[in-house]
Amino acid sequence: MSSLIKNFPSDGVVTINRVILKPEYTLDDLQERVAYLCENVKTYHSDTGFIGGFVALNSGMISNEGSTVGQAVESPLKGREALIITFWRSFEDHEESHKSETFQPLFRKVLELCENGNEEIAYEMLWQGAAYSPEEAEAARKAKEEYAAA
Repeated sequence: MSSLIKNFPSDGVVTINRVILKPEYTLDDLQERVAYLCENVKTYHSDTGFIGGFVALNSGMISNEGSTVGQAVESPLKGREALIITFWRSFEDHEESHKSETFQPLFRKVLELCENGNEEIAYEMLWQGAAYSPEEAEAARKAKEEYAAA
């Protein structure tokens, strides 16, 4: 397995929170509250199991090439739905981080924004990989051409 997330163990855990903003809150509200929460996790849990993470906002674009349900033009959750994705050494480390006295008040502030409540699902990593360099991609294509029929 080629490593995409630096220092992420092969048996690590990925957690995903899906946030849908209530209409009375803005993207700025979300960014501010999540920034405080993420800074807290980095500060207090980088040495107790936290590996890294990112937050992604629904851009509204829907891939008609990659979707098999309908041919939608734009997601109705554009600019209102975000995913908070974190990488952990273990599920136990993640759970301990949420018990932290410094984490809980910031977490509750994020939850105030959520139209959908919160369900954080933990996933086991099955594969991760970085893109090939241009040279590696060319070598991979040549190998496919030479050995794919074998």
